Amino acid sequence: MSAGAGAVPKTGARRAQPAPPPSERWALGGEMVAEFVGTMVLILFGVGVVAQVVAADLGNHDSIAWAWGFGVTFGVYIAARTSGAHLNPAVSVALAAFRGFPWHKVAPYVLAQTAGAFVAALLVRWNYTEVLAKADPGHTIKTQSVFSTLPGNGTFPVSEWGALRDQIIGTAILLLVIMALTDVLNTAPKANLGGLLTGLLVVAIGMAFGTDAGYAINPARDFGPRLASFLTGYDGAWRDQYGNLYFWVPIVGPLIGGLIGAALYRVLIAPFLPLGEQPAGRVVETD
Repeated sequence: MSAGAGAVPKTGARRAQPAPPPSERWALGGEMVAEFVGTMVLILFGVGVVAQVVAADLGNHDSIAWAWGFGVTFGVYIAARTSGAHLNPAVSVALAAFRGFPWHKVAPYVLAQTAGAFVAALLVRWNYTEVLAKADPGHTIKTQSVFSTLPGNGTFPVSEWGALRDQIIGTAILLLVIMALTDVLNTAPKANLGGLLTGLLVVAIGMAFGTDAGYAINPARDFGPRLASFLTGYDGAWRDQYGNLYFWVPIVGPLIGGLIGAALYRVLIAPFLPLGEQPAGRVVETD
């Protein structure tokens, strides 16, 4: 008969390993909370500014691009020390594939990111209840773009396949540059400037690649708010202006594009960086 819990084992018996300290056991939980809050802040600024522009006619495309960029910056500064501030499933998947980020953490990170985006969108929906009702009483595709993206921003003749192409390209650019910004063997930014430069990267993508698909470049950013809008009166949230199922485009496109961008950095840039003495904090890339 085996010894009960707490019993002293016999001489030579295998001793039970001590439980990991709470900081280790709860590390993943803390990382998920950081991803949740960081993504929530990102979406509060991003979806909030689109609501202000689309429903209240305050601001323009540039204010949208800048608010999204600042949202990314502030989200990164909130979560970076705890979780690495991925804030984007495409980033988590690409880092797992090319930077040694543990695969078992990808699903929890994606869940936390999507949940943060969902809650943030609900808060924006609630806060802008009266404004949205006045601008679009039927909660139609006219203001659906407040929460989720559409091909051609609902206006230009872009198909879902054209939007998919755009999402692949835009997210490839995002990950290509993020890989450079976070590689200390390269000229990675110093003095905690990484968050600011990542935000500026998103501003640049929005200003250069915002027409064909609204530069979601982030599955959580689109799916979370899309679900929130569907649950709060936007019955057509899953479809585009042509009536086609569209929600999959800003999920599949960024996941593909992120892998392509990270692979391009790994193949075209990383092998030619001078190694020398490995700097402290270097994230070792594994095959």
